[in-house]
Amino acid sequence: MQVAFQTLGCRLNEAETEAWARQFRAAGAAVVPAAQADVVVLNTCAVTGEAARKSRQWVRRLRRANPRARLVVSGCYATLHPEQVARELGVDLVVPNHDKDHLVERVRQLLPFAAAPTETPVFPRSRQRAFVKVQDGCRHRCTFCIVTVARGEERSRPIDAVVAEIRALRAGGVQEAVLSGVHLGGYGSDLGVSLTDLLAAVLARTDLPRLRLGSLEPWELDEGFFALFENPRLMPHLHLPLQSGSDAVLKRMARRCRVDDFRELVRLARRYRPDLVLTTDIIVGFPGETEADFERTLALVAEIGFAHVHIFPYSPREGTAAAAFPGQVDERIKKARCRRLHELAARLRRRALEAHVGRTAAVLWEKAETRAGRTGFSGYIPHYLRAWTAVAPEADLGNRIQTVRLTGIASEGDRLIAEPV
Repeated sequence: MQVAFQTLGCRLNEAETEAWARQFRAAGAAVVPAAQADVVVLNTCAVTGEAARKSRQWVRRLRRANPRARLVVSGCYATLHPEQVARELGVDLVVPNHDKDHLVERVRQLLPFAAAPTETPVFPRSRQRAFVKVQDGCRHRCTFCIVTVARGEERSRPIDAVVAEIRALRAGGVQEAVLSGVHLGGYGSDLGVSLTDLLAAVLARTDLPRLRLGSLEPWELDEGFFALFENPRLMPHLHLPLQSGSDAVLKRMARRCRVDDFRELVRLARRYRPDLVLTTDIIVGFPGETEADFERTLALVAEIGFAHVHIFPYSPREGTAAAAFPGQVDERIKKARCRRLHELAARLRRRALEAHVGRTAAVLWEKAETRAGRTGFSGYIPHYLRAWTAVAPEADLGNRIQTVRLTGIASEGDRLIAEPV
């Protein structure tokens, strides 16, 4: 059996895909490019209308690329539109989100193959960094979000199961794990534990060099959580979705964090880790957003100093409350506001990079990358800023953690230039 994967969307989807790959390999299947596969698995996304369109597009693309393969589709788009995926798009098997843990079994029923376990349990594409699913679902209902409908109620994996998976990944050579979930901050709400408990256990019971967190809603985080960042193995970066800098907009979004709450959260976080790098999500043009609301967002983004901003022009999603809200913002206004926010975000990104020039840092080298005709390797420093170093053509730094001096910024302005210490 030869199986291929295509993943769209969030880090949670990445974590699920990597888990499937490990399970298939443990059962004797080989992970190959899509054109060679007997089975192609697509993990879809539906967070925006554009994501849903891309999910449909990828179904058709994979079918054309390998007509003989069995096509298996899962993820949020497949869960929200199972009949369309099965009938109109000609998919062989639809596995909804609530059945994702059984996807490998379902595929083996569809296309049986003999078990002949391999010795390499780690998904080769993610040899340095692995995404680990620790939680699924969300009990909150932000008015713009369809993902909570697609993912269902909150469900957490036991701490022992997460620790065991990370130990196995570490034994396979993984240097860094990213804990992922739909509502990661709500981890353990169904188990009587917390995200702080999970992080403390992973740090205490594994020797993983680097631990990161996926996107984390900016609430339910106590002082004990931030105190853990004094441990150098917990990487000093958090992605905290702000969505808007206007309390009026946040209220219409049904967000549980207001502007002053966010400020206090950042103050607390940086008290324990002054060099903490923050990134965020912003929705531009939410129904009823005025020019004054948007100016407040610009001001707060600049005040916090985010190193990166994911910018989403609002698009109505069928099945969400906000789709029926009055005051839908004109598309031209959305585009103009997005341009202004992109310009600010680029300046803040440059400032974040400049702050690290002259420092030393440990880089986890990930992949060979040629820039301006020079052979090199790229990877991430702990603060989740990308770095690049020139190497001899035959050199292989892949999966090495190396101390470097950050000497400048690449001409493209997207990463740091590094030299080994």
